[in-house]
Amino acid sequence: MNVPSCAALALSVLAICGGPAAAQLWCPSSACITSADGQAYRLVYQTVYDQQEVTAYRIEYQTVCEEQQVTTYRPVWETQMRECRYTVSRPVMETSTREERYTVCRPVWETQMRDCSYNRVRYVQETAEREERYTVCRPVWETCQRQECYTVRRPVYETAYRTECQTVMRPVTTCRTEYVDQGCYAEQMVFKPSLPKTRLRWVSGGSTIDPATGAPIYQPPGLYWEQTPRGTYEVQRIWQPNVVARQVPQTTYVPQTVSRQVPVQVCRYQEEQVCRNVPYQVCRMVQEEQVRKVPYTVCRQVVERVEQQVPQQVCRWVNEERVQQIPVTTCRMVYEQRVEKVPYRVCRMEAVQETVRVPRCVEKRIPITYTCRVPRVVCYRVAVDPCGVPLQDYPPATVTGPPVEKQPTPAAKQDGEAGKAPALGPGEGEPLTEPKVEMPEKADSESRTPAPSSDVFGPRKDAST
Repeated sequence: MNVPSCAALALSVLAICGGPAAAQLWCPSSACITSADGQAYRLVYQTVYDQQEVTAYRIEYQTVCEEQQVTTYRPVWETQMRECRYTVSRPVMETSTREERYTVCRPVWETQMRDCSYNRVRYVQETAEREERYTVCRPVWETCQRQECYTVRRPVYETAYRTECQTVMRPVTTCRTEYVDQGCYAEQMVFKPSLPKTRLRWVSGGSTIDPATGAPIYQPPGLYWEQTPRGTYEVQRIWQPNVVARQVPQTTYVPQTVSRQVPVQVCRYQEEQVCRNVPYQVCRMVQEEQVRKVPYTVCRQVVERVEQQVPQQVCRWVNEERVQQIPVTTCRMVYEQRVEKVPYRVCRMEAVQETVRVPRCVEKRIPITYTCRVPRVVCYRVAVDPCGVPLQDYPPATVTGPPVEKQPTPAAKQDGEAGKAPALGPGEGEPLTEPKVEMPEKADSESRTPAPSSDVFGPRKDAST
């Protein structure tokens, strides 16, 4: 195979399978070049991995409290006076006289004699004596002693501790979500219709729909009235809402129960047994018989007749008609206007400046440096015989390192490493110029074949030569 035929064949293959060099890792067996000494070479692509140091940043959050001036308003109550007008009704008493006739019963007293004779009983008392014997008990007192045991309670003071629970208010700061409408007005063109324009227009014949029945009919050509809508466009301002949620901190006081030990003086009574001799008087009754003279009185009844005439007054009622002037009091209400000053309380809000500590979350980035492997494709030539069989075995294009799962922010690449060429094996010749080919990022570019540069095949020759 001569040099022009190989070059023409390689250019035709590359023209058909055009694409970036990094998008295809396969080279056709017919793409061969021949050097000046008559040796044929084949282009082989292999993926190698370079180690690079990559710097990533880890985000940490830290809470920082800032002091802010907050203006609050507290109510201040003031007392003011205002005039209150009201209508009162005052009673006015008026006195008049009316005549009233009535019938009365007048008593007429008459004296009559009534017989009140009665029997009077008189008692005559007589005195006599009788002898009476009776028994009396004479007390005899004697002194004795007895032993008395009793229990006394002696106080014993001790110090004990009891638990007291006290409720205190602890401030707790929470955040509540507040929705604020941050919308704006937008101008919009609105069509305002007016009276339509009616005119005659020539319409060619054809089929149409009858609006009354909905059936298709044939419309002959001719002049028909038609209405053209007319109107004006006006600019209207329309409110476009934009509801935004924001977090508003608020401080509330939460009751919390606190327990503490309080010393308490406790008095305990201890029982003791005490014995003593108690003297006591014993009364012994001695019976004696005595005789005494008892006088007694006897009443004797004597009846006497007493004659008595008692005068008595007898009342007889006589009817009489009388006329009486009765005063009548009439109450008439008179309305008056009065003015009274009434105190009332007015609330005035007074501004108070306070300093509060507001927590804020601060973002902090910590740099982390690690080493990763970056793949790249190199191109080198392999000596082949005239039949296209390699003279020496060469390693297949394998991956020399694990794939990178996470792609952090890479550091700046060094220009010196991009221009280095990989070392070739023994008998493989020298590497070509610019062997590095970048790997593609999209999947659709993998179907393309690499396009070699012009300096790989040397100066371009005409296919006819």
